[in-house]
Amino acid sequence: MAGIWDWNYAWEVLPILAEASLVTVQVTVLGFALALVVGMALAVGRMAGPKLLRLAVGGVVEFIRSTPLLIQIFFLYYVMPEFGLTLSALLTGVLALGLHYGAYCSEVYRAGLENVPKGQWEASIALNLSPWTTFKDIILPQAIPPVVPALGNYLVALFKETPLLSVIAVMELMQTAKILGSESFQYTEPITLVGLFFLAFSLISAALIRQLEQHLNRRRNKRT
Repeated sequence: MAGIWDWNYAWEVLPILAEASLVTVQVTVLGFALALVVGMALAVGRMAGPKLLRLAVGGVVEFIRSTPLLIQIFFLYYVMPEFGLTLSALLTGVLALGLHYGAYCSEVYRAGLENVPKGQWEASIALNLSPWTTFKDIILPQAIPPVVPALGNYLVALFKETPLLSVIAVMELMQTAKILGSESFQYTEPITLVGLFFLAFSLISAALIRQLEQHLNRRRNKRT
């Protein structure tokens, strides 16, 4: 084991990787926050409004889901400047992850919203509640708790996709580990530590999602 693993080098690169992990967490949190907002907008757009709007939104969702995330990252970073939109590598990464997973989250939202009985809408109309009040205070509290586990799965998946941002030189965990390995010709330690970072963050994220799910279920049970 002594010839395979260098503890001194592992301790040396650990602070550097820990610092790079902050970039990974930042991209993950911002990208997922964007995905939640975009997903809700796409879900509502696909369920409400004129038929032309629903078809257009459906086409956008299917297009994003049917093309690789890596291609979307390249397109935003290298092609969009040709149309006058130039973004930093970090912002491009957040936008690409947010849009990509927003399309997936929209289907999760749509399933949750369609699962709410239509009688809830009808009762709200009878009570003369506005559509926004009905959606915010009655429909969403019933639609969101059941889909939290699925959304949590996409959070973990998004987190594990962040190494793709190394192709546009975002200094996240994997990119930093590759640079450290190329400088020292020792890849075992940094790559292994990156794997442990991802494992720890994924387990923490899963635990937080379970806590959120339990909290929402308790609130829903109190209301009922």
